[in-house]
Amino acid sequence: MSEAHPHAQPDAEVVELCRELIRIDTSNYGDQDGPGERKAAEYVATLLDEVGIESRLYESEPGRTSVVAQWGGREGDGLLLHGHLDVVPAAAEDWQVDPFSGEVQDGYVWGRGAVDMKDFDAMLLSVVRDRQRTGRVPERPITLCFTADEEAGGHKGAQVLVEQHAEELEGCTEAVGEVGGFSATVRGRRMYLIEAAEKGMAWVRLTARGRAGHGSMINDDNAVSTLAAAVARIGAHDWPVRLTPTMRTLLASVGELAGEEATPENAEALVTEFGGAARMMGAVIRNTCNPTMLGAGYKVNVIPTEATAHVDGRFLPGYEDEFFATLAELVGDDIEMDYVSNQPPWETPYDGELVDSMTRAILAEDPDGIVAPYLMSGGTDAKHFRKLGMRSYGFAPLRLPADLDFTALFHGVDERVPVDALEFGARVFDRFLDRV
Repeated sequence: MSEAHPHAQPDAEVVELCRELIRIDTSNYGDQDGPGERKAAEYVATLLDEVGIESRLYESEPGRTSVVAQWGGREGDGLLLHGHLDVVPAAAEDWQVDPFSGEVQDGYVWGRGAVDMKDFDAMLLSVVRDRQRTGRVPERPITLCFTADEEAGGHKGAQVLVEQHAEELEGCTEAVGEVGGFSATVRGRRMYLIEAAEKGMAWVRLTARGRAGHGSMINDDNAVSTLAAAVARIGAHDWPVRLTPTMRTLLASVGELAGEEATPENAEALVTEFGGAARMMGAVIRNTCNPTMLGAGYKVNVIPTEATAHVDGRFLPGYEDEFFATLAELVGDDIEMDYVSNQPPWETPYDGELVDSMTRAILAEDPDGIVAPYLMSGGTDAKHFRKLGMRSYGFAPLRLPADLDFTALFHGVDERVPVDALEFGARVFDRFLDRV
């Protein structure tokens, strides 16, 4: 553990770094379009180089760039700290501000990536740069990683690092990344949610084939009709409640505040205690599958030979077989299924020194807070890094206002993060690094 330094200011740069990262458009469209992450990767490498930390750029395709740096000492197993540089696209006409302006307004930093996840990139960089300047380098070996392509499954970022550059990650037994440590207000108490599990991801393409013909004639082999019926069944299916160990722990904490024991029968009622965050929490007590894309035909009076749809399936740890069996039944025998991305779920036991360090770091800055694990509905690069045997957590700490519908900002319009939450997060993460 490093000694406190009288001139330490881990939060001094976090707001400006977040703004600068937002101003670099790294929109990921999931195809060959988009600017890529190269400019952001070069910016991160420059920031590290300024304080004497050497980094390396790995480019899986032109412009699709990740950054890796080795930092820290030589005592103990390695710790991976990872964030991603890409963001989902944003339509400027829908926003109150330019989504790539990094504007500060009403006490918030606005822009695409403000919460997913250039805020955590900025926290990590602000803390690391300050600790490097003030000689507070952790004794534990630290690998810093800023990846490409997370928003499209990480296949051109984290997956490439794991499969082709695993030497950079050698010795890392634990990993800390995004989407955890943020607060949700439950019964007047701030509850900080550390990600300890993640749903699996099945992005599925459905293809129905039939007999082409004139739109004016009877056709009992219409690919569009066959596909539409399957999509409707998927969209209407009511998936049963299933509680994993992580969610049992979280709901027990909520139940304690609500004065009742948490059970599968009252799980949905307890989830409503999270207010706006219930849209995320409601999705992690069951498998889900949402139709998201449809495509067929080229002329209104021509019945096409083929129709396609895409669905976004997310499945709980331990309930994979149930998910895929149910999906196959809903789709039926006449439709072909293939996977755009198929990644497993994961769940890390909520115990050990790293969890204790995260908990103590939060409570040092917010003594009235409650810290508990949760299971995330989306996906992160942890799915790839865990292939190397790492215990993974999501810990990008933010103390948020009770009236902020935070989970709606992920991939949403007018994405923004409170300035004081960014500064809080940097201070908490600095305390965390004192304890790793």
